[in-house]
Amino acid sequence: MYKIILEVIQVPEKCAADYKVGDKIVIEDPKIVLNESTKVCLYALSALTPYLIPLTRELPKDDWMNQITELSCSDPHNPVKFKVTRIKTTH
Repeated sequence: MYKIILEVIQVPEKCAADYKVGDKIVIEDPKIVLNESTKVCLYALSALTPYLIPLTRELPKDDWMNQITELSCSDPHNPVKFKVTRIKTTH
């Protein structure tokens, strides 16, 4: 299992969640770790969820998901970009 840290690295002029560079969403499947997360935007979460579940799991070395280092929210005009960090956990 992996802990996922999504750190904001780029914010457009307008962001519905008022994200700032450095804000984080921390995931430990199956939950969002609220005390480690800055804020959680439902728009971003809905766009990122299909990637988050597989990224919390052990993947084959040649799986393309291992190459993911950035993800963006689904706003086509003002996407917030997140750096993806995977940290192996013991559970």
